[in-house]
Amino acid sequence: MATIAPIAIKQEPLSTYKNERPLPFCPGCGHTLILNHLDKALTKLQIPRTQTVIVTDIGCVGLSDQYFTTNAFHGLHGRSIAYATGIKLANPELNVIVLMGDGGAGIGGTHLVNAARRNVGLTVLMFNNFNFGMTGGEHSVTTPHGAITSTTRRGNPEYPLDICATVGENGAGFVYRGTSFDKDLPDRIAEAIQYQGFALLDIWELCTAYFSPFNDFGRKEMLGLVDALGLETGLLYYRNVHEYSHYVRELSKDAAGKPTLPLKPIEPEFPNHVDRKFHLVLAGSAGAKVRSAGKLVGYAGVMSGLWATQRDDYPTTVKSGHSISEIILSPEEIRYTGVAKPDALVLISDDGLKKSGRHLARMTEEDVLFTLPQFAGVETRARKVILDPKKAGVRITRTNLALLLTAAALRHLDLFPIEALEAAAKRFQARFADQNLPIIEASQRLE
Repeated sequence: MATIAPIAIKQEPLSTYKNERPLPFCPGCGHTLILNHLDKALTKLQIPRTQTVIVTDIGCVGLSDQYFTTNAFHGLHGRSIAYATGIKLANPELNVIVLMGDGGAGIGGTHLVNAARRNVGLTVLMFNNFNFGMTGGEHSVTTPHGAITSTTRRGNPEYPLDICATVGENGAGFVYRGTSFDKDLPDRIAEAIQYQGFALLDIWELCTAYFSPFNDFGRKEMLGLVDALGLETGLLYYRNVHEYSHYVRELSKDAAGKPTLPLKPIEPEFPNHVDRKFHLVLAGSAGAKVRSAGKLVGYAGVMSGLWATQRDDYPTTVKSGHSISEIILSPEEIRYTGVAKPDALVLISDDGLKKSGRHLARMTEEDVLFTLPQFAGVETRARKVILDPKKAGVRITRTNLALLLTAAALRHLDLFPIEALEAAAKRFQARFADQNLPIIEASQRLE
């Protein structure tokens, strides 16, 4: 088959990457300067607009993406790095530029550190104006010690986070500190965009709405703050380290198109008597092997030529509270999980009863409730089958009761031979086969 070459779209040289709309920021705000510097950098590089994505989140800087004629993604506060990482991993050839503020750096600090640690190929422009400029001038992680903000009226008691050291010491390949007034900033941004790994420019700027008025803080004071904090400017870190998104693709190129885990086909070995979707619910207690019993039902169904899905519900405590397993068996493919109304419900414990109210209320006379003698009075229109574990003839515990009742229910329902359940116990829970097989065999004595 002939390969069709992609259509090459020629881009005429661009004089700007911004649209005609004027930028919306306050007079004197550093955002305007930085975005003009970014535009100059993009114009210098002439990277196709279709291959460039500007990613923003909440804050004044979050307004920026709509003023550029590139692709854009706008999301939640502090999450721009996370979104950008996903975009870069999905298509490593994209030029992904993150515009974020110091507020977002504090909220999404974990994303920032981990993208730097991995050396994901992003260009991050940190619009650092030392406060939350959009929401009222609150202090941020970069607010200098003693600075006045709307939330630190007596002076900031905290010390500022060194953004450059934070990402640089954690693996970032290209780290630069400068200001929005730097004449060479367009060239530094262009260098960062061309760098193949994680590049961050910590760009100090003025917030003329809040921080500057609160602190009598202008260009001179901002430049003096660098010295006062003992910080350096310019290119602070530069490393030749493999870029993460390309490196991951290279590592996995031999596995492209293959399943992550080796396939283990389950060949049908038993017949079945299911001519429609059958919805089975096991309702018991967490830590009592309810989910394990549900898995055996699913495996046995597949071994009997059926499709099977399983949806489990249990609390975060894992081994206390309820455990609900909803299983669907069908002769045709199933494209969902979860059961709205059971055809059969196996009620195993008080915990299960507490979570089964909606199921019991929806069941009809055509449905079956399998339950213990103590739950014989449960209100439901479903037909009841009482299963007495005392008749099993073997020792029944909290952790094998679910399998005992489930196996007894399967015998009654005759969806497939009980031998399929025994085969599933031998193959898919082989470690526990010596414990499970006697319980399955004992289930025939319950009714």
